[in-house]
Amino acid sequence: MGQQSKQEELLSQAMDLIVESGADLKTLFNEDGLLKKLTKSLVERALNAELSDHLGYDKYERAPSSNSRNGTSKKKLLTDSGTVDLEVPRDRDGNFEPQLLPKYKTKIAGFNEKVISLYAKGMSVSDIKMQLSELYGGAEISTALISKITDEVLDEVESWRKRALESVYPIVFFDCLVVKVKQDKHIINKAVYVALGIDMTGKKDVLGIWLSENEGAKFWLSNLTELKNRGLQDMLIACTDNLTGMSEAIAAVYPKTEHQLCIVHQIRNSLKFVSYKDRKALVADLKPIYAAATEDDGLAALNEFAQKWDSQYPYIAKSWYNNWDNLAIFFQYPPEIRKVIYTTNAIESLNSQLRKVTKNKRSFPSDEAVFKTLYLAIDYITKKWTMPIQNWNQAMAYFLIKFEGRI
Repeated sequence: MGQQSKQEELLSQAMDLIVESGADLKTLFNEDGLLKKLTKSLVERALNAELSDHLGYDKYERAPSSNSRNGTSKKKLLTDSGTVDLEVPRDRDGNFEPQLLPKYKTKIAGFNEKVISLYAKGMSVSDIKMQLSELYGGAEISTALISKITDEVLDEVESWRKRALESVYPIVFFDCLVVKVKQDKHIINKAVYVALGIDMTGKKDVLGIWLSENEGAKFWLSNLTELKNRGLQDMLIACTDNLTGMSEAIAAVYPKTEHQLCIVHQIRNSLKFVSYKDRKALVADLKPIYAAATEDDGLAALNEFAQKWDSQYPYIAKSWYNNWDNLAIFFQYPPEIRKVIYTTNAIESLNSQLRKVTKNKRSFPSDEAVFKTLYLAIDYITKKWTMPIQNWNQAMAYFLIKFEGRI
């Protein structure tokens, strides 16, 4: 009989004995039920067996050396059945190091992963503490322990933020979300800027995240230079909101890149000060501008819009005219791939999920806490990104011709 088969037979016999003993199996999973008692008994027996092996003699045999058993010490082990109070055997010389339960181990395998998973889904530290207490049978778990576990990913965060990138991303989207961060004993708003690239296969990849109180050409010059230093040598199209200084920075670092302003953001900005009763009609009149077949048709639709609405909202058409060169880039492309280019739906979907995570945090204690939370959330979200974006094959076929020699 093989070793595994023998172990299975002995285990089966042990289970038979438990069932035949008349033990109340209905209490198996109770806080102080049979499973918890079995865990305690099994761990303590295993620890005593380890000590016997370490000393070279069994519990009731004569000691062949000066080292011997020296009572026990108390230890709490966090298990799926709750906190188990253990009696850990000691030796007189104090050099016994059990392999089953190393000196500083107080949690079963998988505990840290549970904490990090809950944190990545946006739960606050106090909420995680409550959730874990329910999961582990009322076990007392400190917020300090939870913070310590999540802090262990900070090295991963830095490695991820500095990782090498592919040399070409055909489209890169830039957008931001606002978080509250404690700084100099005050809570202030900071913008988190996210870069989302579409790689050559059409799959999404978060290229970088940055945190700042203010944006501008210098800020974006630094961020784009960082992307280039990490290996991103070319992007065909950069799609952004009208971020301050972005056009100048792109022209400096990626002079061949086309800068498309997001139509969705332009529409939202147009509606900021529009009366509610006018919104529906105004949005309907904006649509012919970006839904036009050609740039000339789009400009003609903008002229018609200006004639109709300038008396009430003169700033709207003016904004479209001022940004027209960057708003109209998508007209160069076939209709089936225009939406891929002129909207930031891909990154807005990502930011929407990130906002769900950050809204549960009334404020972050530091910039590092922001990066830690967003990194864990991004890691969780991106595991689901297995398919290319819609109409990508048609887009790439066009890009290969238009940007010949660059991809």
